[in-house]
Amino acid sequence: MLIKEPHQIHLHRIDPSRNMRRFYSLTVQPTLFGEASLIRNWGRIGTKGQTMIQTFENPADAANALLRLEPAKIRRGYCTVSSEGEEC
Repeated sequence: MLIKEPHQIHLHRIDPSRNMRRFYSLTVQPTLFGEASLIRNWGRIGTKGQTMIQTFENPADAANALLRLEPAKIRRGYCTVSSEGEEC
């Protein structure tokens, strides 16, 4: 299975009472060798944040990992940001 376009999810967690403004981004992108990488980027909104890359032999495995992580982050208080940049 070849990934034709990257899958991407962008989440925010904002709590003014705790001075918390975090983002979490998940992206699946193909590699040069036919594999797929799940790229996680997280940190405080307005910063570059930290990045972790996991490479999977099968692109479907990378997509499944992305789909497993999204509900876990939502349970922790993150919410999805729309493509227009609207806050949740």
